[in-house]
Amino acid sequence: MDETMEQMIGELLTDTISRIVEVEQECMGAVRKRVDNLTKPPGSLGDLEEMVIRLAGIQRTEKPVMDKKAVVVMCGDHGVVEEGVSAFPSEVTGLMMGNFTRGKAAINVFSRRMGAEVIVVDVGSRAQRLSGVRDEKIKAGTKNMAQGPAMTRDEVVRAIEAGIAIVKELSEQGYKAVALGDMGIGNTTPSAALTAAVTGRPVDELTGKGTGIDEMKRRAKADIIERSLSVNGIGKQWRSLLEPIDVLARVGGLEIAGLVGVTLGAAAHRMAVIVDGVIAGAAALLAYEICPQVISYMFASHLSEEPAHEAALAYLELSPVLHLRMRLGEGSGAVLMFPLLEASIAMLNEMATFDELGL
Repeated sequence: MDETMEQMIGELLTDTISRIVEVEQECMGAVRKRVDNLTKPPGSLGDLEEMVIRLAGIQRTEKPVMDKKAVVVMCGDHGVVEEGVSAFPSEVTGLMMGNFTRGKAAINVFSRRMGAEVIVVDVGSRAQRLSGVRDEKIKAGTKNMAQGPAMTRDEVVRAIEAGIAIVKELSEQGYKAVALGDMGIGNTTPSAALTAAVTGRPVDELTGKGTGIDEMKRRAKADIIERSLSVNGIGKQWRSLLEPIDVLARVGGLEIAGLVGVTLGAAAHRMAVIVDGVIAGAAALLAYEICPQVISYMFASHLSEEPAHEAALAYLELSPVLHLRMRLGEGSGAVLMFPLLEASIAMLNEMATFDELGL
């Protein structure tokens, strides 16, 4: 990498953060007033009311729309898989990427029904280049975080900026919402590590069974996460020593970093961010640590069976709308929230008000 390129790394990230502002309170107030005047008891449509109010603030309009939406599926592999943390080998990441391009995975099936575009991005897999997959590969998988840093800081920033660039394109094409999707064998391990680092919750409490490991392997997985945090110098006082990007570099993943970029980029371009499960939750945590203003742009779609997901959402004070006992990833839970967001907009636009009834 030449000197000019090195100097450019981080410029897009810095500029993006500088453009993230609070949602528009005046629009939210106007929409709240109309929602409260709709022909129903105030608050009786619960979360649907809050959804459209926040969409108005995000889009800076009293007439929010949801005509174009996408799910960005970031893909990457993980060196920590060599520690036996997954029931599947890393090769499955590439196989699933091919499945996405054929439209045969759960995220494809659900997205077709929801009218959402699926964008598959290889930001760090070990797979060969695949037709239909956007090639943003930073490197072929991370290093083993149980033995040292998974990535360099520059690699993390480049992955974040790849996500930002994708969302910029979507915004220019008129997209109003983006769901966070992922694919990467072993990625519940760095997700739990990141969640433990940010929330301070005990590692064993946050470590789930991922792709389906048994209890013995789950405990071993928790030990590996503890070791990874220790080896990489991430203790309870890390905030006085490290920046969030450093933590992400040491115990994160390239696809997680890519989703951090998608989250930051969406906020900068006034787009709603639909958070999926535990991997997306970890990305949301790091995006929040980097720029707290992004929280107003996030919607929690569902509650994953992975315990670290509940911890992440609790830390962010986000309430999941769906409770479907899902733990697949891919963005599969997030896209299921799109019809609810659309219903909230229809409620605003199509229901009569008490004023219109003459009351």
